Amino acid sequence: MSDDWRASPFKRFQVAAIAALAYPLINALGYTLRWRVEGLHHLAAIRASGRQPVMAFWHGRILTATFYFRRRGIVVITSENFDGEWIARIIERFGYGTARGSTSRGARKAMLQLVRAMREGKPAGFTLDGPRGPAQVAQPGAVWLARTTGNPVLPFHVEASRHWSMRSWDRTQVPKPFSTVALVVGEPMSIPANAEDGELERWRVELEVRLRALEGKALELLND
Repeated sequence: MSDDWRASPFKRFQVAAIAALAYPLINALGYTLRWRVEGLHHLAAIRASGRQPVMAFWHGRILTATFYFRRRGIVVITSENFDGEWIARIIERFGYGTARGSTSRGARKAMLQLVRAMREGKPAGFTLDGPRGPAQVAQPGAVWLARTTGNPVLPFHVEASRHWSMRSWDRTQVPKPFSTVALVVGEPMSIPANAEDGELERWRVELEVRLRALEGKALELLND
């Protein structure tokens, strides 16, 4: 979908309608969920140190993550296209800020917006494999942002006991009402300010490894 959707009154209506319908549905679903949470002290420790987290997770868990971390002023990247617009309108109602752009278009502009937001004391959120995948392959943006701002990457994983999986590239997980959701937050990753660009690849791979381990812990938490 191209960026000229704004020229179409019907497309603008669609954006407004999708956002108006989706927000109350997601919100209502979220309040039925039961949560098992582990590792949230890592988030508290980052904030106690006077820094903010670069929160990092997989795109396929965006729905549950959006609900749990609502109203915290987290700034996230959303695309400037049709889909990005209705997504932005929904998450803004959940109390998120948006930096407009994507890994394919407007990436530099969006990343600079995130740098500015973090320097103003706001946390950032990254769907590491978004917006188009491949699934569970981390893009380098989160570690670059952490190096640039001096704020640590905070990886986490969310897993629902009962859910539907959408037929999308990321198999987006939609928890069923009244299911249990496990949220496991890992240890922060501090990226040295003097790390060379080549070193960022090592940190990117390390982030993937940690997220896979967190997925395993979340599944264990659901089975306890």
